[in-house]
Amino acid sequence: MAQKEVRDLITDTKKQLEHLRVLGVEGIQVSTTPVPAAAPPAAMPSKPMTSLFGELTPAPVKLTKSFETFEQIHAEIGDCTRCPLHQQRTHVVHTEGNRKARLMFVGEAPGADEDSQSRPFVGRAGQLLTKIIEAIGMKREEVLIGNVNRCRPPGNRAPTTEEASMCKPYLLREIAVVQPEVIVVLGNTAMKNLLDTREGITRLRGQFQDYQGIKVMPTFHPAYLLRDPSKKRETWEDLKKVRDYLDRHRRSEP
Repeated sequence: MAQKEVRDLITDTKKQLEHLRVLGVEGIQVSTTPVPAAAPPAAMPSKPMTSLFGELTPAPVKLTKSFETFEQIHAEIGDCTRCPLHQQRTHVVHTEGNRKARLMFVGEAPGADEDSQSRPFVGRAGQLLTKIIEAIGMKREEVLIGNVNRCRPPGNRAPTTEEASMCKPYLLREIAVVQPEVIVVLGNTAMKNLLDTREGITRLRGQFQDYQGIKVMPTFHPAYLLRDPSKKRETWEDLKKVRDYLDRHRRSEP
């Protein structure tokens, strides 16, 4: 490579690195030592490029602790009319449970029983969820339980993307307040909304995922287990992984 081409390459690289610094990429160093005129092409090292790209690997994102209260979040939601689901609902169904929980369960939306009682997971699927929680050695009041959407969709259909987008930010704010160690997402809709993934539940279930530093375990929704009891064993294996993780890791107190 001619000396002028080498100098041009260095100049272009410096410009690119300066652009990355403006974007917030830190920890990049560029040598300003000129290339000796007599240096043969074989003397040009290839390793710095490899280490350079290694340095550009983004740091893991960790969820920032929020000092809001649930009461503030729920007051902001109010008698919500942000999406069409309010037209047929009876109640807004908020997240409930231990606000210092290590473990949180997230479903997609309330059903008929939840809509009438204004509580999440109190119908047949909720009763099964309670049994699942007890099977891993915990009590329902020890965990946090909620849904992506807080209003019941007609006919218990899955919320649309637009409907979920209205409610999801409030769920994320609750998660930022509590900062559970593990979130179990129940079913395809809840998983896709929390993780922003196109992958299906059958592909990701049983494998820990990440939501801003929080472990996320996708598994089947209890309502699905009522329709197909053969999936209970797989769900049990998923929840055993959650139990074992919580047994091995303890939240460090400030």
